[in-house]
Amino acid sequence: MSSRGTVSGMSTPTLTLSEDRLLPRESSALAAAREIYRSTKDLPIISPHGHVPVSWIADDLAFSDPTSLLITPDHYVNRLLHANGVDLEDLGVGRESMSEEDNRKAFRILCEHWRDFAGTAMRYWLVDQLVGIFGVTERPSVETADHIYDAIAEHIAQPDFRPRALMDSFDIAFIATIDDPCDDLDGHARLATDETFTRRVAPTFRPDKYLEPAAEGWTNLLAKLSEVSGYDATTLDGFTAAMETRRAYFKDHGAVSSDHSHRDLGTVILGHDRAAAIFADSVAGQATVEEMTLLRRHLFTDQARMASEDGLTMTVHPAVHRNHDTSAFRRFGADIGSDVPIALEAVDSLHPLLDKFGNTDLKLVIFTIDETLYSREIAPLAGWYRSLYIGVPWWFIDAPESVMRFKHAITEMAGFSRVSGMIDDTRAFCSIPARYDMSRRLDAAHLAELVVSGRLDLDEAVEIAQRLVVGQPPRLRALIRRTCHETRSRFSAWFRTDGCRHQRSHLRCRTNA
Repeated sequence: MSSRGTVSGMSTPTLTLSEDRLLPRESSALAAAREIYRSTKDLPIISPHGHVPVSWIADDLAFSDPTSLLITPDHYVNRLLHANGVDLEDLGVGRESMSEEDNRKAFRILCEHWRDFAGTAMRYWLVDQLVGIFGVTERPSVETADHIYDAIAEHIAQPDFRPRALMDSFDIAFIATIDDPCDDLDGHARLATDETFTRRVAPTFRPDKYLEPAAEGWTNLLAKLSEVSGYDATTLDGFTAAMETRRAYFKDHGAVSSDHSHRDLGTVILGHDRAAAIFADSVAGQATVEEMTLLRRHLFTDQARMASEDGLTMTVHPAVHRNHDTSAFRRFGADIGSDVPIALEAVDSLHPLLDKFGNTDLKLVIFTIDETLYSREIAPLAGWYRSLYIGVPWWFIDAPESVMRFKHAITEMAGFSRVSGMIDDTRAFCSIPARYDMSRRLDAAHLAELVVSGRLDLDEAVEIAQRLVVGQPPRLRALIRRTCHETRSRFSAWFRTDGCRHQRSHLRCRTNA
């Protein structure tokens, strides 16, 4: 929808947000969707998987400029700009600092390429941020770039636009970071003892690179793990003890999940002696590629064993060809947007793990960016195994159309109780509320379809929508007993608990129970 506005005396199209965006157009479905959405739109955000650095929140770092806030950390945005001829360095990627003119140049580049984002989820999220957070009313363009930049800069210079204040205004009750097993978690510890901070930030145990014996630098990682854990991680037994120790350390610092990303979902349970021998050969550089792949799958499966014992939810984001552009990786490093989805197989790959742990206390959430898996493999598996849950769309398939395809693919077979709940998977802090609002609108649109077709009553649809937002994520990640009284009381229908019993300082209730 466009109308005309004025910037520096020039007429320009305005930027608007439709109240009914993403909701169905047919009148009866729209009425149902509106009511369902109204029931969830003001519920708090529970963000169990994201990439916001804990230091932003622990140090309450002011955002210095619009570029470092909206562009540089957002690999969704950067990858499409790169495809359209933009050098990532001009966007601040890989640079320690940017001058004011550099930042303005980067923002102008985004505005100049605004048309390249037409129809994408990135445009949807950017519009939501520009209009909903910063009050921008001009459509980005060459002519409006500096005016929009100045408007955003004026906002982020205010104290109420620092990370902690934004967590309050966005109503982010819980957010998880992604952390290396050897991290000292200092930022999380400082937040836990800060009486002025009433939200919750939890670390996530991310061990995958330590499970990849074929990867360059693996033995250096083992040396680091040995130093931090106090165990000799260059032997299988020492490695296992080190992993268990670090998982316990993370759990003591508030972690509720681990996260894993490997090229496939292969699992295997090797006998101890064979696994130990391959581990030793891998350390010595004498194992074959096939043996190291077998070991990686064994070590990954053993993480499931640990999760079944220590209670950390195990989330898996497989089947991504990481850093597909080798030259860009060498120049800028990882996580710049050059990942590409690859095909995935789940049924046979997960059989050894599920045969052992599929009906235990393990909570295993399988994500995929291979859409063909949802109805053929993941939904049928989650419809049987008590431990397995379906991860919502992420990375390449978290756009509105693909999210709706996901809902249609899995619901008829697995229902709503086997779904993980929303994740944002983002470093772009201000896009978090836009992403969760989009998810709630799409929940409402899908549930409204079921209501108007006579498959659900409206009150059931409302209850399901609320459960997807504030029921599934806490239950799946054991947040119910680890959340402060103030937050629990707001979701009494979902956080059914008889009090906060954890005595560790990092888990204490920050208000009187």
